[in-house]
Amino acid sequence: MQKPADYMESDEWAVDIADLSFRYSHGPEALRDIHLRIRSGERLALIGPNGAGKSTLLMHLNGILRGTGTVRICGMLVSQKLMPEIRAKVGLVFQDPDDQLFCPTVFEDVAFGPMNLGFSKEEVFDRVARALEQVSLEECRDRSAFHLSGGEKKLVALATVVALSPEILALDEPSANIDPRHRRRLLKWLKSFPKTLVVATHDLDFTLEACDRCVLLNAGRVVADGPSRKILHDKELLEANGLELPLCLQGPPDLMSSA
Repeated sequence: MQKPADYMESDEWAVDIADLSFRYSHGPEALRDIHLRIRSGERLALIGPNGAGKSTLLMHLNGILRGTGTVRICGMLVSQKLMPEIRAKVGLVFQDPDDQLFCPTVFEDVAFGPMNLGFSKEEVFDRVARALEQVSLEECRDRSAFHLSGGEKKLVALATVVALSPEILALDEPSANIDPRHRRRLLKWLKSFPKTLVVATHDLDFTLEACDRCVLLNAGRVVADGPSRKILHDKELLEANGLELPLCLQGPPDLMSSA
């Protein structure tokens, strides 16, 4: 059977973006002529200063925002007709976990997505158990997410998406406002994630550990695209775009000069 015109088979590219531009109402262009391809299984970070377009670009991956140009996910054009298939492929975790958690218990939050996809009761229970085990929050199963710490909420929000087994995991500022223990737990899990990972973040140390490739955005444009270790070691490039070297590359502070 012939594939529809908005579907192109693609085993290589998890994300294929061409000529993407987007403008918020009554505001400047947030994205300008973005061309970006992400291979299946790749681990990519979107970095840049505030207002660079990182979150805006992330929200184009599952059609929350729609600009001009084309966005394809696993060969499928992001369009209204294919939105259910697109959102099954892309799991988006928002910066604020309270935007994703609304049920009385953690179990119900994580079960909400699988239940709405029509999985059997046994499959839903299995997916919830596996997702909470992966983020090491099995003990929080029957608690209210609103009584958890900020770091625990972040991990529960991640579990709500993991339970859907997405091909692409898209995270907006995953390490923001979490303590070191939960940051380590999150990093450990992300390093083991076997599929495509896209992270929008200001945390360049996190990027250096979690992602092999960086795309540097500024004023809605791609400024640089390459291996994380190359871009994140380039002090001049980072400073020219409102960023600094990761803390792990800055060396010990000069205590004498600050005395």
